Amino acid sequence: MSVIKLEHVSYIYSQGTPFEKTAVDDVCLEVEKGAIVGVIGHTGSGKSTLVQHLNALLQPTSGKVYIDGVDMWADPKKVREFRFKVGLVFQYPEYQLFEESIYKDVAFGPANMGLSQQEIDERVRQAVQAVGISTAELDKSPFELSGGQKRRVAIAGVMAMRPEVLVLDEPTAGLDPRGRELILGQIKEYHQAAGNTVLLVSHSMEDIANYAGKALVMNSGKLYLYDEVAAVFSHQQELTGMGLSVPQVARIFTLLAQKGYPVNPNVFRVEDAVLQLKTLLEKGVGTNA
Repeated sequence: MSVIKLEHVSYIYSQGTPFEKTAVDDVCLEVEKGAIVGVIGHTGSGKSTLVQHLNALLQPTSGKVYIDGVDMWADPKKVREFRFKVGLVFQYPEYQLFEESIYKDVAFGPANMGLSQQEIDERVRQAVQAVGISTAELDKSPFELSGGQKRRVAIAGVMAMRPEVLVLDEPTAGLDPRGRELILGQIKEYHQAAGNTVLLVSHSMEDIANYAGKALVMNSGKLYLYDEVAAVFSHQQELTGMGLSVPQVARIFTLLAQKGYPVNPNVFRVEDAVLQLKTLLEKGVGTNA
């Protein structure tokens, strides 16, 4: 069953003015419960505008958005409920921290849900542990933390609301490789434990290859592709033509296949590449090259 369904969704900025721009153009999409979906596209492709429709930050100019089969905008008075079902973590979420302690920042969302103090406390502690922050640090000011730690606290604040869908817009932007792997690894562990749906917006094809099961490609406001990651990355020429890349390992294996080596050119994860190369070496292929 789909947890997200978009029916002919379009969004136009500054409609009726000389600055009118169609950012999302007639998108139809269904996202299954429990999926991890990578959302990719060049700058200005419409991917960030698209995901902002999922928790009612934006209302479609036309079309409908369904969450769990319910039309989000059927009753505008109930739109707030969907913001608890779909949690959105913006790019550089650490800039949204404002409370005097980590505890209060993470507790802000659950408190607005009207939960009991006991439930809030339980959610805060579980959320910070999920992102690798010690509960012993809960009384510390979030502004004393490193950039990566601040980001994890901000993500924990959304996780603490236990949304059915977690949307992360470039969660690793500006982080070093170790920081990226740490946050993405924790998000994957959280997904496995919670069984919810995760949409990961990223410019990094390697991150999508390593952590997503499906990939959604936006191009000039339109949904260009939505399929298993391997199937999407097999469209190397099309992706390159729209200003995107594919994982470096995929490019290498495509070149190897073109040179006549018996490899699968649609390899996009390093561990799969290692297995293929190991098999080739065991067979003696290429040892005399």
